[in-house]
Amino acid sequence: MELHNLGRTGIKVSPLCLGAMMFGAWGNPNHDDSIRIIHRALDAGINFIDTADVYSQGESEVIVGKALADKDRSSVVLATKVHAQMGDDPNAQGNSRRWIIAECENSLRRLGTDYLDLYQIHRPDEGVDIDETLGALSDLVHQGKIRAFGSSTFPAEQIVEAQWVAEKRGRERFRTEQPPYSMLVRGIERDVLPTCLNYGMGVIPWSPLAGGWLSGQFGAGKENTSRRAARLPSRYDLALPGNQKKLEVVGELAKVASDAGLTLIELALAFVLEHPAISAAIIGPRTMEHLESQLGASEIVLDKAVLDRIDEIVPPGTNLNADDAGWMPSVLTTSNRRRRHYR
Repeated sequence: MELHNLGRTGIKVSPLCLGAMMFGAWGNPNHDDSIRIIHRALDAGINFIDTADVYSQGESEVIVGKALADKDRSSVVLATKVHAQMGDDPNAQGNSRRWIIAECENSLRRLGTDYLDLYQIHRPDEGVDIDETLGALSDLVHQGKIRAFGSSTFPAEQIVEAQWVAEKRGRERFRTEQPPYSMLVRGIERDVLPTCLNYGMGVIPWSPLAGGWLSGQFGAGKENTSRRAARLPSRYDLALPGNQKKLEVVGELAKVASDAGLTLIELALAFVLEHPAISAAIIGPRTMEHLESQLGASEIVLDKAVLDRIDEIVPPGTNLNADDAGWMPSVLTTSNRRRRHYR
């Protein structure tokens, strides 16, 4: 695979990044099978692996660590994330200095490595000053524990604030952003992607297959459900207008793929990789079959006419279902934040 620049970090990454969320109890509980998938991805030219502490409560990191134990660590760009609740301790979560420093050590132990190429803040934390977060991450860089750090699913205004705070306070800065992006979830084209380009940040979008909606398992006459439906009903419940619209659009996009001589998976991944802000698209296979169906997408270049047709079906900057944005500020999700007399 032709390598891409990870923003302006100087790190070269494959256009497909192997996401490890499905390795472990959340997806494939068979460690040996998961390790075979990881090894196949590496053999196919993928040099970039992304996981997170919260994936199966650390099990994914353990599996990735096992898979890399007999590999050349220096040839792999290894990324993980911190933020979500780990265990019962109320302080074992968030973006505080206390938790970031402690959980980085935990991730290093589970992954069986002494450094991370990329450490990412999994979601914003409205209860923590961004300078607190940047200070902790900067110290980890200076200690050699991490090479670079980034954000995930941050709105554009918080990306900008973090860049300003880093400059003002002399901190290291976010070098990457990991947002949701697919043919069905295009909201970041409006502000996040231009902002990342402006600051030279690498972008490694999650869910380019829209959580399975673009995998070929949704459409007329199909089951139209997902293993994730029970955990994320707002993204899959067909009683919701946004999801009804997604089902309709998937049929139209499948026709575009067929007319172009592609599978829907290939069209979906090639679309994401077409945007100039994107460094690598994160694929999240659960089985070897899933992986094999996605490996060839990095070589596909979509015709302008195909891209124009996708724009007609899903206008640029549009999320068909608002819940697919991945994170919403509390001023929208908590009514008391908007009501002076009902606090």
